[in-house]
Amino acid sequence: MQSLQAKAAEWSGVDSADAFAIDESNLFEKLGLQAFVNLSTNFYNRVYDDEQEWFRSIFASSKKEDAIQNQYEFFVQRMGGPNLYSHRRGHPALIARHRPFPVTHEAAERWLHHMQQALDTSSDIDAESKLKMMNFFRHTAFFLVAGDQLKKNQTQAQQPPPCKHGTSNNQEESDSSTH
Repeated sequence: MQSLQAKAAEWSGVDSADAFAIDESNLFEKLGLQAFVNLSTNFYNRVYDDEQEWFRSIFASSKKEDAIQNQYEFFVQRMGGPNLYSHRRGHPALIARHRPFPVTHEAAERWLHHMQQALDTSSDIDAESKLKMMNFFRHTAFFLVAGDQLKKNQTQAQQPPPCKHGTSNNQEESDSSTH
């Protein structure tokens, strides 16, 4: 079975080395807290105003302010800053936290569309940092898609096998006994 990281690299088109180039420098020290707050605010303003109802509905159970805070605290923590997210919410556990949501290829692409627009309009983030961040975001979005597919595969594997009467074409099929 292919690892989630390998699937993420395949589906995103971003290899792990490029995705984790964010670890080569401390982007939090370079950019500062406000850049991450601004990016997350810009991003979620776009998400909550998205014209696609199916996409907006993914976020309907969260207040926009909470979503912004969760995201910028995670970004700060992941990109070299203090453990703001973990102190408030515990381990990020991205796959587990995204388990209730439909993390499909289409949803990942829509999320990435808004993140690219938010990055493109962020004047407080330099071009090199934007590229590193977008590579990380693209890889991570498809890591979550791979995790969602793993969840679906596990759910299907836990389903009881179909009743022999449901697929058999023999005489037992007409037997009126219960399963």
